[in-house]
Amino acid sequence: MLRTIRIILAALTFTAITLLFLDFTGATHAFLGWLAKIQLLPAILSANVVVIVALLLLTLIFGRIYCSVICPLGVMQDIIAWLGKRGKKKNRFKYSYSKPKTWLRVVMLVIMVISVLLGTSAITALLAPYSAYGRIASSFFAPIYALVNNLFAAIAERAGSYAFYPTEVWGKALSVVIVAAVTLIVLAILAWRDGRTYCNTICPVGTVLGFLSKFSLLKPVIDTEKCANCHLCGRGCKAACIDTENHKIDYSRCVACMDCISICTHDAIHYKPVWGAAKKGEVKVDAGRRAFITTTGLLAATAASAQMRRAGMARDGKVVPKDNPAPETYITPPGSVSHMNLHKKCIACQLCVQACPNNVLVPSGSHDRFMQPKMVYNETYCRPECTACSAVCPTGAIRPITKEEKASTQIGHAVWYPELCIPASRRHSCNNCERHCPTGAITMVDYEKPDGRIVKVPAVDSSKCIGCGACQALCPARPVSAIRVEGHEIHHTI
Repeated sequence: MLRTIRIILAALTFTAITLLFLDFTGATHAFLGWLAKIQLLPAILSANVVVIVALLLLTLIFGRIYCSVICPLGVMQDIIAWLGKRGKKKNRFKYSYSKPKTWLRVVMLVIMVISVLLGTSAITALLAPYSAYGRIASSFFAPIYALVNNLFAAIAERAGSYAFYPTEVWGKALSVVIVAAVTLIVLAILAWRDGRTYCNTICPVGTVLGFLSKFSLLKPVIDTEKCANCHLCGRGCKAACIDTENHKIDYSRCVACMDCISICTHDAIHYKPVWGAAKKGEVKVDAGRRAFITTTGLLAATAASAQMRRAGMARDGKVVPKDNPAPETYITPPGSVSHMNLHKKCIACQLCVQACPNNVLVPSGSHDRFMQPKMVYNETYCRPECTACSAVCPTGAIRPITKEEKASTQIGHAVWYPELCIPASRRHSCNNCERHCPTGAITMVDYEKPDGRIVKVPAVDSSKCIGCGACQALCPARPVSAIRVEGHEIHHTI
């Protein structure tokens, strides 16, 4: 019964979190967005004390149930491991006990803590389990979901219904896809062969919860009087934490999946309250108090510090793509407050990129902000009424803001280049930038050309410009826009 309950809860959680990365309408985030915020590392980075305390208490009571129910990467590994056991009966019980690689777990945890404290976002993004699953879901599952949606939209349109509407199927930056592919392949191989190897050797979240789970109230315990030494529990444990020879369980690696209880044919394993000193059938806690204090200290310290489709324009029957140079100061979304805040707290989970309805946010390929979101205005712009990215960010890298706050947040300013502007350099008039500026920061003024003719060209009032990119995206100049946005390292309110 316990295993069945765990599987049902894990399936529901996994499905709901996956939908957060698939749903391009934004409807799912309205009532399921909290699932992203209860992931441990995002909660630490956003200094969400309530969630952190709740997860720690959950672990101290039930053990590492977080890893089997709440963490989507852990549940995905369980699915792969289950598939690996299908087919031949002899593969049903294929695991074996392995000694804990404590040194490796501690090293990975220390690397993660140092990377968070120093703001080394690339390392944090690579090690964070929620980020890893987010990249996998947005890079591979989301395009498939969009293709299926477009198929239904085409069928519905033929039937005269508009219950579905088509959406763009676009890929992320190549660097993100490569990282996601490598992560998926490595995890699939490890999970197919050995179950939860990644969780118990590399994952820093698993290491933190593993230290705490030694003190959990409820644990699976082996009754040596009933045990028949059949070794089924050890061979069926995907966490490789049951030492059947000595009738001991390494609770720092046990993910509370309850598989051993359902496998045991002699009713020798029970999930029951165990508190205090080591009992018969438990693994001894070496320096447990020191580990607990160290883990709590690391959590407190960490909490305290806490590719875009190109536009084209028909010219002589051909499509000339925009190829705007990158701004000298890159642009971050409203709510990110500053480059430093985004750089330190973003774990590159791609949830904001996936949620952006205007396809403005794309993953960065630069080494200093690898896979973190940046804003690209080649084709579209950041609409002042949209706050989707700030609503879904689980770490506080993009803080929740209202539409009114966004409309008055200056993330950058537009710069005009006369040598590229159509009225200033050619014999055509144009006022696209003025007509589409949502804040009235652009006005058309007189400009004298070298031949003496007076034309109307844009003038930018930087005190009104919020850096939304409407002027840049809608500028008809090719291949480079005549007006482009430069970002601000620290956002301002106008």
